[in-house]
Amino acid sequence: MNIGLASERSNLPPKTIRYYEEILLVNPGRAQNGYRDYSDSDIHRLRFLQRSRSLGFSIEECRTLLSLYEDENRASADVKALALEKVTEIDRKIKELKGLRNTLHALAENCHGDDKPDCPIIDDLAGKL
Repeated sequence: MNIGLASERSNLPPKTIRYYEEILLVNPGRAQNGYRDYSDSDIHRLRFLQRSRSLGFSIEECRTLLSLYEDENRASADVKALALEKVTEIDRKIKELKGLRNTLHALAENCHGDDKPDCPIIDDLAGKL
């Protein structure tokens, strides 16, 4: 199938499909006219990559997951370890985001929000606090 149909079936834009081909070595065959010719297996891998990316896995992690997916002798412990590493990373990011939120909230609480120029938010951003 051509890239337009592959795009419809994978729910990925053609540009993303080409990007995945380039960086993740998802290489479809070529039709006689030289155009990409995607198989059902290619579509399945593209969906796999899309789902992996939507769960926050990096391109490199997706490459590893795709390799594990295609390895019939893989150990599920390897896949689980990757997932748990991602959970730890997400927890760290959540903690960091909560800290950022608390800082911004405190700054906003200390700002009078009136028509005067004094503003602790600007002062903090400028390193004056």
